[in-house]
Amino acid sequence: MAREAERSRRDRLTRFVLLPAVIVAVAVLAYFTFRTTLQLDTLRKQSVLEATLALANEKATRLDRQIIDQDNVVLAIADPAQAEHLTERWLPTAQRETPSVRAILVLDETRTVVAFASRARGPFAEEEAFRRLLTERLLDDMPPAVEALRHLHRTYGAESYLISYWLRPSDARTYTIVAWHDIGRIVKETLPTLYGDRSVPGALLAQNTSRANIVDEEGRIVFGPPLRSGGFTVGVRFPTTLYNWRVQVSPVGEDEFTVNVKRRRVLEIATVGLSFVVLVAGVLTILLAAETERQASALKSEFVANVSHELKTPLALVRMFAEMLQSGRVKNEEKRMEYLNVIVSESERLSSLIENVLDFARVERGRASYDFSPGDLGEAVRRAVNVYRYRAEREGVTLTLEVEERLPEVLLDARAIELVVINLLDNALKYAPDGKEVAVSVSRVGDDVTVSVTDQGPGIPEAERQRIFERFVRGSSATARDGKGAVRGSGIGLSLVQHIAESHRGRAWVDSGLGHGATFRFCVPRRTGPAPPRAA
Repeated sequence: MAREAERSRRDRLTRFVLLPAVIVAVAVLAYFTFRTTLQLDTLRKQSVLEATLALANEKATRLDRQIIDQDNVVLAIADPAQAEHLTERWLPTAQRETPSVRAILVLDETRTVVAFASRARGPFAEEEAFRRLLTERLLDDMPPAVEALRHLHRTYGAESYLISYWLRPSDARTYTIVAWHDIGRIVKETLPTLYGDRSVPGALLAQNTSRANIVDEEGRIVFGPPLRSGGFTVGVRFPTTLYNWRVQVSPVGEDEFTVNVKRRRVLEIATVGLSFVVLVAGVLTILLAAETERQASALKSEFVANVSHELKTPLALVRMFAEMLQSGRVKNEEKRMEYLNVIVSESERLSSLIENVLDFARVERGRASYDFSPGDLGEAVRRAVNVYRYRAEREGVTLTLEVEERLPEVLLDARAIELVVINLLDNALKYAPDGKEVAVSVSRVGDDVTVSVTDQGPGIPEAERQRIFERFVRGSSATARDGKGAVRGSGIGLSLVQHIAESHRGRAWVDSGLGHGATFRFCVPRRTGPAPPRAA
């Protein structure tokens, strides 16, 4: 009892504590794994955006740096003290050192142009227009000049201007140096050099994984191809020079990358979900196996108890009547014969039970074997019925046998067939004690010879008709009989019946209606070939 209580306590612990704990642990693991997957997805996107942003800043800074380098050259050349030699000092190196500078002007404190140098050849109409624009509007729009380099980027009319300017003292006076950058030349010559494929070394051209363009303040493309605006397209303004324009960078194959990211996210989520399902299924399988093992253990314990009781009852009767005969107190010959018949009957019952247990043990170990030979199934059934006639008469039950004539020959193990019939008769007499008749018949049905044992007991519910042939399983009519007490039994008899029938290439089944008795049947096919193998 203490062991059963301990087992019951462990079962409750497994069901109500361990199972919820494992499921909660698996759920928490799945949650954190799922969240980590989403975080990794976000980090991948963020890393791509950061790399694209860094590339865009690098491209913008590259152009700024080139323009500022030219401005530093202009600053070195445009010396107010030598303003009259500005053209001679600048133009010889202008194409090489300041390719985007179109004109250089030096203005005094009164906004008077004291020096002017231009790369234009021929009419200076545009330069004169720029000088008027500079004195009339640009100087007013420029933030207060300092000695540090400053830039003005603005559109006047339909023309975009980029002006570099700074203050430079000379001879106790302050001059404003102005460099007019040709934006058209920057777009046509400088930008293709910096941002086109020609700017990528041949060894790295195949690795160029981004596209870039430049748009103005209204979003119109100034340079480069159109880019599809997506989640990975980044735009930054030029820091100091063309600050009203933006350089936009988009990774090559952005759509494919987005699809791959989504596909990977779905795959990882599916993997997490599948792992969760597998873990839960594994836990449930373990619990189901544990429950099955517990039920099997309980059935085996009940089997041992039932067999012990089944052995104890006939042994007690045999001992009691043998002691009465040994004491010599039985003077009546009729009584003495009755006691001897009881001893013989209980001995046969005891032998039958032991045979059942031994056969069942051999079946469980896979060592059951049968000695098949051609024979008459009806004759084997007749011998088994004759063994049980005395018990049936003693219990007031009429046992009838009907064997069809000229039955076909079958391959059988006579001892095993007798064991089947004895088990079925034993069940009929034990579980249908209120019935007045048990009928046994042997007949030909198609190509089979069928044996039927019919009782007038309580019947078997339809839900139990399949499981009743399983080992250790007993029907509800055996365990509850209207307050008369459960019928003791081992629960292996019908399992042996089915095993022996199938070993003879037949089958066993039951036909029953609740409250209308039961008919147990098994069939053996007629002989058509050699005997089955000896090992069943």
